Amino acid sequence: MKDIQSDYKSYEQATEPKRPLVKNCIRAFLVGGLICVIGQSISFFYMYFFHFTEQTVGNPTVATLIFITMLLTGFGVYDRIAQFAGAGTAVPVTGFGNAVISAAIEHRTEGFVQGVGGNMFKLAGSVILFGVFSAFLIALIKTIFSYWSGI
Repeated sequence: MKDIQSDYKSYEQATEPKRPLVKNCIRAFLVGGLICVIGQSISFFYMYFFHFTEQTVGNPTVATLIFITMLLTGFGVYDRIAQFAGAGTAVPVTGFGNAVISAAIEHRTEGFVQGVGGNMFKLAGSVILFGVFSAFLIALIKTIFSYWSGI
């Protein structure tokens, strides 16, 4: 029995197509970087035309990127970009927007409440949970250090 398994495993390894690891990494780097450049451009746009400061421009920039991602996902464009870039589209905040809207689109036939509302944050819920928890821990640590340094 072991002989058959080892023969099959060697056959499988010999026939499995090689993944272009370097090519995939370059694609992910370039597309992820392009998303970040677009985000920075949006930030500069808000700072120049709407007079946001560097401290206040983050929230509208993130909201705009998520909105653009949701539109592109709804039209099926973001999925093609994600197939090309792989992890390059999942790492920036646009991956969050894609996860939310993809689940909503997938379950829309079940109705707005139980389908869209119930399943929209299943995938992204853990991101929200750990994001809020991490922010709480960082704020707690900062408060403790601020209190100790003020004594």
